[in-house]
Amino acid sequence: MRSALIIAIIALSVVSCSKFSRVQKSTDYDYKLRMAEKYYVAKKYNYASQLYEELFPIMKGQPQFEDLFYKYAYCSYYLHDWLQAENLFKQFVEVFPTSAKAEEMEYMRAYTYFRQSPKAELDQTNTQKTIGLMQTFINTHPNSPKNKEASDIMDKCRVKLEEKEVGGALLYYNMGHYRAAAIAYSSLMNDFPDSQKGDTYKLQIIKSYYLFAMNSIEEKKLARFEQVVSECHDFMDRFPESTLKKEVENYETLSKNNIKATNNEQITKTN
Repeated sequence: MRSALIIAIIALSVVSCSKFSRVQKSTDYDYKLRMAEKYYVAKKYNYASQLYEELFPIMKGQPQFEDLFYKYAYCSYYLHDWLQAENLFKQFVEVFPTSAKAEEMEYMRAYTYFRQSPKAELDQTNTQKTIGLMQTFINTHPNSPKNKEASDIMDKCRVKLEEKEVGGALLYYNMGHYRAAAIAYSSLMNDFPDSQKGDTYKLQIIKSYYLFAMNSIEEKKLARFEQVVSECHDFMDRFPESTLKKEVENYETLSKNNIKATNNEQITKTN
């Protein structure tokens, strides 16, 4: 039974390919266009795309060209050929800037970059391009019904970029590169000032500078523990309602004790 089903599927595939081959060989361009439309409606985008590609230079300047271009671009999109789709969406707007479909094509161009946006730990070039193009779309089309969706996508992209930076800062911390970790977390706070995790990042700065001070040579410990205290004060100013206050107060106390011990040691040495 299973073998018969497989044979039937193969037979249908051969017949389909044979029929498509005959369409391709036809010199009747109107017929080819009708078949491309038929394949497109049937979601056989691979076949439709091949026919649209063949008709593309032939139909230029004709009334059908705009619709052909539009569907050809979407074929690439539905086939997940993001680079080709992005290029075609962009070209459509350049060729038909006043088209009723131009706004949609602009949005779809930005959206193809979003579809190419990888996991947070990987290179985020496409994520950054998504934000830039979506913001341009919103600025260019302030009344577009797509703006809410564009804003939501930008928020998702920012979350991913934030995760990327968190991963880098945490890596420095786990490797014991505490000064680099503190700088990375500071950059994170500057890059994402509205983050809900701002107090967590500030605590990580404090912890990093504290461990940096603890692992410093004696001559530099005083200034570095003083920096920790300064960071603790800044935390209290910025996040007075934070649930992390107790932990910050602990680091401030530890740092002040180390400052006192260091000062006493210096006095002893002087005497």
